[in-house]
Amino acid sequence: MPKKDNMLAILWMLNSGVKMTAKQISEKLEINIRTVYRYIDALCASGVPIISDSGHNGGYSLLNNFVRAPLLFDIEEKKALLHAAVFAKEAGYPMSEALGIATSKLKMYSNQEQESILSRHLAGFEVINQRGYPSIQPVLVELEQAVENEFSIEIDYRTSHEEQPKNRVIDPYSTIYWNNKWYTVAFCHLRNEIRTFRAERILQIKRTPIIFKRPEAFSPREFFMQNLLPDLVGKDGLISLIIGGRSDALDDLCLHWFLGHHLKERTSNQAIFLLEEKSIHTYVPYFLLSYGKSIQVIEPQSLKEKLVAVASELIEYYQL
Repeated sequence: MPKKDNMLAILWMLNSGVKMTAKQISEKLEINIRTVYRYIDALCASGVPIISDSGHNGGYSLLNNFVRAPLLFDIEEKKALLHAAVFAKEAGYPMSEALGIATSKLKMYSNQEQESILSRHLAGFEVINQRGYPSIQPVLVELEQAVENEFSIEIDYRTSHEEQPKNRVIDPYSTIYWNNKWYTVAFCHLRNEIRTFRAERILQIKRTPIIFKRPEAFSPREFFMQNLLPDLVGKDGLISLIIGGRSDALDDLCLHWFLGHHLKERTSNQAIFLLEEKSIHTYVPYFLLSYGKSIQVIEPQSLKEKLVAVASELIEYYQL
């Protein structure tokens, strides 16, 4: 048996609550007794609380309640998990309390040297994220439970263009975190189709007795991305958007969540995107305004005119 399998087998033996000697373990696993000593030393070094009692009726045992401790995580795995927890908390992860307990256990069942290493790494690791909607955590908790248990929920939902919320029943298939916001992909009973809902626009949420079954072949991720950034390959009526400017500004544009998806070609001083005409005139002007004089629209001419119109509207608005 591989080393890790043998070490895990030793843990489960000791976890039964019965003391076992090195000889008993070696016979059970059919390995050399010196190998048992090495494995137990390795387990202790990784933070497993193994107690050794000498004399008559002596042997090895585990500290009480070790069954609740994480098993066989080395120092790199612990660092990775703690760092991932920092990301999750900063994103507004709904099960933050359980996450905090889990990370506390990782630290608790580390030896002194490991605890010191983990503390240094956490002290030198920061994730900064804009949390604009702190009140949505109860909504996310309800969504997560509804997704897991497949029960429909009733929500009051307000869209971006409606002042009054609408009541509807949805079957949440998944929760998605994208671009600093939380979403749920769900079947909407009101519209009789699958739609995407932003969590911060859910004003009220409650469970219903309705049970649903998510389609097995359905991918919430693919649905979300296809609706957000549809594939335009082979579509008629596409227009080239050519932008010149400073290299750093063009680099930033090419990484933009929307424009980057439609990047066709990049040279040292230009970026060429292929988009629908409606998108160019509806969304792109507002993406480009913040770049000021660091970029210049080369084509199409209609976008230049739209930028002038948008800038003029802003000037008029602030001169009132």
